[in-house]
Amino acid sequence: MKHVARRAAGQSGAQDPELWPQLVPQTLVEKVAETVIAQAARGVILPGDRIVESELGRRLGVSRVPVREALRMLESQGIVVNEPYKGIRLREVTNRRVHDLIEARTALETTAAHRAVDAGRHLPPWTAAVEAATETMAEMAARGDAYGLAAADTAFHRALCMLGGNGVIVDLWETLAQQLTIIFGLATSGKTMPSVVDEHRELLAALRTGRKRRIAEALHTHITVMNVSVDYEAIVAAHREARGARRAEVA
Repeated sequence: MKHVARRAAGQSGAQDPELWPQLVPQTLVEKVAETVIAQAARGVILPGDRIVESELGRRLGVSRVPVREALRMLESQGIVVNEPYKGIRLREVTNRRVHDLIEARTALETTAAHRAVDAGRHLPPWTAAVEAATETMAEMAARGDAYGLAAADTAFHRALCMLGGNGVIVDLWETLAQQLTIIFGLATSGKTMPSVVDEHRELLAALRTGRKRRIAEALHTHITVMNVSVDYEAIVAAHREARGARRAEVA
């Protein structure tokens, strides 16, 4: 998928804050894929749920062709898995997998942040995209929008990675981005939205100091400590139980 936030941070905003990013129109396939991710972040589609092409197309009012292509895209990003005799399912979220993602992400973002300091890109106007994402997170938290908060959270960390100027790090991070958006969304059930915003304000403050040790500690606290304390398997189970109860009431 094409990300406006990534273009803003990497192609224009990080170089000249007066330049306007070029908006990229989304294809129908990209819109379908984004909708699946949004519904997963909100807990509507839960990890392990089967995703049927015809049913998804009916709900979205589109044919099976863009749905099929969107699911292939999501499979390449690790969002869904296609197993013989089981069909396409949203990838399971386990505490072990989250910990593995966290370990990889911490290494990438710490390296990127340190490179940003070395290049002098840890202060305005270079940090414009990071600051904008922080404010968007605050707006989404005020609305109680889990997916909006998760998407802004992802934009924050994408912009942070791009400040480092290492395209390989950014590409590696992007392979994790959509999985992280879903996980961030689920995490809002394990901690309050305002606290998530506060964590990012603290990260931004640490970045502005230019002190590498403080930045590394802030990233470790935010990415590792804060997330390890969240029981994602319990969150998914709670969502599934609540959904079952709602369906029983309707029946």
